[in-house]
Amino acid sequence: MARWKALALLGLLALGPLSCGRNSEQVTLSFWAMGREGELVSQLVPDFEREHPGIRVEVQQIPWSAAHEKLLTAQVGHATPDLAQLGNTWIAEFHALGALAPVPASGGIFSPAAHFPGIWATNVIAGQAYGMPWYVDTRLLFYRRDLLAKAGYATMPGDWEGWRQALAAIKAGGEARYGILLPLNEWVVPAVLGLQAGSPLLTDRLSRGVFSGAAFRRGLDFYLQLFREELAPLAGSQEIANIYQEFARGTFAMIITGPWNLGEFRQRLPAELQDAWATAPLPGPTGPASGLSLAGGSSLVVFKDSPRASEAWQFVAYLLSPAVQQRFYRLSGDLPACREVWQAQEFAADSNLVAFERQLERVIETPKIPEWEQIASRLQLRAEAAVRGVLSADEAMAALDADVDRILEKRRWLLARGLASGGDEASP
Repeated sequence: MARWKALALLGLLALGPLSCGRNSEQVTLSFWAMGREGELVSQLVPDFEREHPGIRVEVQQIPWSAAHEKLLTAQVGHATPDLAQLGNTWIAEFHALGALAPVPASGGIFSPAAHFPGIWATNVIAGQAYGMPWYVDTRLLFYRRDLLAKAGYATMPGDWEGWRQALAAIKAGGEARYGILLPLNEWVVPAVLGLQAGSPLLTDRLSRGVFSGAAFRRGLDFYLQLFREELAPLAGSQEIANIYQEFARGTFAMIITGPWNLGEFRQRLPAELQDAWATAPLPGPTGPASGLSLAGGSSLVVFKDSPRASEAWQFVAYLLSPAVQQRFYRLSGDLPACREVWQAQEFAADSNLVAFERQLERVIETPKIPEWEQIASRLQLRAEAAVRGVLSADEAMAALDADVDRILEKRRWLLARGLASGGDEASP
């Protein structure tokens, strides 16, 4: 018995290193994903793990409300995951912190040609991509096609003046109380109109505002005109109890919003109006080609400290493959970043999705600096003051430029000492 016990013990000792060897061959990736996408992406992981038996993926779902602070804390504490979902407006901030690994230049899905140019640009800092577009969004017009037709328009005009005249015709004909809802507690529309008019929003290596400049003022003047002519109500989104109900009632005939409302309009509007609404790209000052909108969405990033970067990029490539992008769209309703997917029948046959594809070909990023969200908040406040007549347009934009100069004072100090990147200025 003693002899057999000794042999058994030797056998266990021999098996021990082999067992450890097998475990060490498997790599476990930590992936932080936000909001509902964090819940849904878990459904895509099993297929990846079957195709890559040496890689496991642990998904941690994080609420959007906590995501930014959690990521910053992880970066400071050297506890970042291998990869994460990142709002594409956060790319510049985490690049400035030295948190992100550069995207490998391996072609295919990792090449700019596979993506919408304006969306790809949101991930690029000083010529190098640091994130990969996962899903995309932008803003365009949702409108009552039936009310536009009754006002004498078969299609949506493509330039500002034609658009304004259509809004006026809808209101004058009594088809709607207002032509369009432009919530005063949002900054997107004045920013978009300024970009369409040719303003970079910021200048001097993204360290000073140019909101008082002629280009931005042209966009702001058009925005203010819509309120002066009572084509838009003096109201914030919180003052409209239910935008779907008011849209159905004809309180307003148009709204500028994003793809998240495609499903909402299909579910919340009455059955008799399902064929009465449509989407269209934003008009521009001189026509459709100048009808820019904002480049939005989320990206996938790999953190510089990850010792498993190679495996992380394999998982990114899987999530961006056309078949998986199409599956994720069906799960989430998020618009795919991969341009190839848009050729599928379910996209090409849906006119509302086609309008988004056309708009996504004409999108531009907001200035890629960490302070942009503060600036956007001040833009909303100053634009609202101009709409309500609290300040003149000149006073409002001069005040906004002063706000921006204060916000960016530290940036100018860092730039002067070579401690910050000059960034990429928007170029409509």
